[in-house]
Amino acid sequence: MATKTDERIPKTNELTPKQHKTIAALLATPTIAAAAAVVSVGERTVHTWLGERTFADAYRDARRAAVTQAVTRLQQVSGVAVGVLVQVMANKDNPASTRVNAAKTVLEFAFRAVELEDIQARLDALEQAGTP
Repeated sequence: MATKTDERIPKTNELTPKQHKTIAALLATPTIAAAAAVVSVGERTVHTWLGERTFADAYRDARRAAVTQAVTRLQQVSGVAVGVLVQVMANKDNPASTRVNAAKTVLEFAFRAVELEDIQARLDALEQAGTP
């Protein structure tokens, strides 16, 4: 028996090889027209496919995967970024405005991180309170 979750899972095996290539081209090119040209289909065809649930879901999943990969990469280098900010902030040879900007950036992100942790804690408490 199919569940609601099953209905949302794109059935990429229902896509044609050309549709799979189109999804890759949509991710790699700046416009629908450019993607259509790469895979030698009409722009109208791509728009039609984007209106079809299976194709649109598969494209959304591919975009989500690409963003997840980018976020993972950002997380990997975030320690280096913090190190650079700290070095700029601590270097007395840098102009005061540069040091202040680095310090503000560090503080802004620190405050944001605390806010996100607080929101997550509140959300967790609400979810637990609503669960029997």
